[in-house]
Amino acid sequence: MNNIKITILVLMAFFSTTKTIYAQKQPNILWVITDDQRYDAISAFNKIIHGQKNSKLGYVESPNVDKLAKMGVTYINTYCQAQGCAPSRASMHLGRYPFRSGIYQFEYFNKSTDNSYPLLPETMAKLGYQTMHTGKLGVRVRKLKNGKALKQDLYTTDIDARLFSDERLSEWGKIYKLTEVEGQKLKNPVKQVAYLRDENGKIYYISKQLEEENPQFAGMAQEAYDKFDLMYKHNNKMGQPETVFSKGILAGVSPQPAGKTRDGLYTTAFIDFLKNENKTFSVGSKTFDGADTSKPIFCNLGYDFPHTPVLPPVEYRERFKKHSYKVPELTDEEYRKLAKAFKKRVNKSYSNDFTDEEKQKMIQDYYAFCAYGDALIGKATKAFIEYSEKHDRPWLILFVCGDHGWKLNEHGSIAKNTPWEMDAHNPIIVVSSDKKKFPKGKVVSDFTEFVDIAPTLITAGGGNVKDKEFHYLDGLDLQQVASGEAPVRDYVIGESHHAIGPRAYIRTKDYIFSVKTRPHSKRGVDMEWATTASYKELDPALYHTSVDPDETNNLAFDKKYEKIAKQMQKKLIDIVIGDGRAEINWGGDNYGKNVKAIGTEVHRSNYAPGAHDYKLDVQ
Repeated sequence: MNNIKITILVLMAFFSTTKTIYAQKQPNILWVITDDQRYDAISAFNKIIHGQKNSKLGYVESPNVDKLAKMGVTYINTYCQAQGCAPSRASMHLGRYPFRSGIYQFEYFNKSTDNSYPLLPETMAKLGYQTMHTGKLGVRVRKLKNGKALKQDLYTTDIDARLFSDERLSEWGKIYKLTEVEGQKLKNPVKQVAYLRDENGKIYYISKQLEEENPQFAGMAQEAYDKFDLMYKHNNKMGQPETVFSKGILAGVSPQPAGKTRDGLYTTAFIDFLKNENKTFSVGSKTFDGADTSKPIFCNLGYDFPHTPVLPPVEYRERFKKHSYKVPELTDEEYRKLAKAFKKRVNKSYSNDFTDEEKQKMIQDYYAFCAYGDALIGKATKAFIEYSEKHDRPWLILFVCGDHGWKLNEHGSIAKNTPWEMDAHNPIIVVSSDKKKFPKGKVVSDFTEFVDIAPTLITAGGGNVKDKEFHYLDGLDLQQVASGEAPVRDYVIGESHHAIGPRAYIRTKDYIFSVKTRPHSKRGVDMEWATTASYKELDPALYHTSVDPDETNNLAFDKKYEKIAKQMQKKLIDIVIGDGRAEINWGGDNYGKNVKAIGTEVHRSNYAPGAHDYKLDVQ
């Protein structure tokens, strides 16, 4: 009997020690980001926000992300800092607001200013992680060498989206310099050529210049248009009817079967990374290092879906064609009251005059594309958990629903770039093997922001964000938000310049207010313009969201709301203009078409330090 007791005690001590060692290990981390995904494409989010699994527009399906929500913590009131891909992704990777990082648009930037700090994967590598990325990154960082801006590798294993285009591996892509078509050398190279590739390997180049200069290829774009049932962005309001050479595919069927699409290939590459432990593997002509089992892994899986081109595989498309959707409509009264910046964005992406058939088609295919992406997320997360458990290592998954959202005729538009709800509301889910830190099925309704991602993952990886070296981080640790240890925000903020001009927003539980922040986009010039500009010059927009959840009635000039508007105006401008604002003329242009990224002089405005204190009592 004594021997049995001793054996039991020894076993208990062994398992206790093993459990302690396991708990002390750094977790493997998977960070999943989708692109242009609206929150209402996720049933779990709809159920939390609206009390029903479908969108207010109609049917959606997301069983795999719904499963993640059941397994972990859903931060349902997360908002992005900028409603454009590049500035939004920069805010995530830096853990900094655009007005503090100086990255407002699609400009390329460098890390050689006195306002430059490590990006998230660099910090994770310093913490001992093997870092890996596949798919879309969208962070336009460069390193300076001898006065030139060179490509900056952020991840030790980087299977970039460009590879899939350059080597024609996926169903769509862009060739930056096309010199040969079907074995025939072109007289004149054609730049920036989009293409579609079917499952038999046939490539359809879509270029007006190509067909005009090479009559033997005339009709190629039309053939693709017909074969894949394409629908392009078009704007009759602006005199831009749809043609087979238009840009931005809003609907169509994928030229490739499920799993063989661009997003499918990203998923396969990620799983191959996990499978090829301590050895190399190939994607196209390139060779990459597989997972190093001696280290924790930090993986960023960046999906393209449901960004244009919206091309769901055939079985998803056919399934969603059976559903009819309620289409939002722009009224004359809403349009009349729009802020100038919003009217500009709506005019350029006007969809209110689409036919009923066109509107149904773009909504059906958008949600079908999201459903397909959900299946891929299910495969990737399953493989990641299995790999982690195989190696007795704790794990964490952070899912970001879109780098921003997308309108499906809300406000009469198909686009993003505004602080309206459907563009800016992007919930996050965190699932962890440590259920004490991230409990199963918990919903956090406190405001959270994209700048919270970096401090959350750094903390999970063993860093102490309270140390001085992390003083630059603007966000909060989401684990502390869930446990109630973090400050409670009365508002969220952001600033975005692309497509609507420089504009910042502040959102509380009852209101969303936004204004123009600059008279132009010249960095470092007239930085404090908004502090003296007239209210009318600020082009304000105010929506009473608890009364008007669809944000269709701009109250900025309603006398009943004058006090509220002034309160929010002062708070917003004090923060984004006066509390550590930084602007850098990086060089090149703000659209990323002229890449220089050699500027290093930082211009600052700091007349209201501490204004961003999370407190705003709007009355």
